[in-house]
Amino acid sequence: MLVLLSGPSGAGKSTFVKELLASDSRLEFSVSTTTRPRRKGETDGIQYHFVTEAVFDQLVAADAFVEWASVHDHRYGTRKDHLEQIRARGKLPLLDVDVQGGMRVLDLYGEKVVSVFLFPPSWAELERRLRSRGTDDEEIIQARLRNARREVGFASRYDYYVVNDNLFRALGCMRAILTADPCRRERWLEPPLRTD
Repeated sequence: MLVLLSGPSGAGKSTFVKELLASDSRLEFSVSTTTRPRRKGETDGIQYHFVTEAVFDQLVAADAFVEWASVHDHRYGTRKDHLEQIRARGKLPLLDVDVQGGMRVLDLYGEKVVSVFLFPPSWAELERRLRSRGTDDEEIIQARLRNARREVGFASRYDYYVVNDNLFRALGCMRAILTADPCRRERWLEPPLRTD
């Protein structure tokens, strides 16, 4: 099993993921590989695995990614071997990817995925959150709002919806999903007791 989380920019995924990982030892974050330059304070292997364009090309040619995409002139991807390493440690991989990558993960892994779409409480709150960051100009904010509407259109492909209107409540919903999902009938090869 692996856990897939998607949602629009401004839904609060970063804080949600940080708190979820701190409260659930079964999970391990799947660190993406990127061609984006490392920012001050970032550590290779913690925020991202930083690689050159040439190395990324080699990984694509070797079919090393579960999913990858170009975002804002840089490429990001989830490596297959990294997911296997997490599983080998007895942990559930937690992927925080956009809907484009999410569709690829769902197509590749199907029923092995616990997929969750994280919603902001409203469009007005989403816009407020994006503006309160103070890091983007108006053009980027408008682009993020347009992208958010497009991304929400993919939510029906996900198993579960969580509304991040209150972090404590949203985390409680996520923990309930992770507790209940292994009990789903589809997760069992056969019933615990047989009639024959």
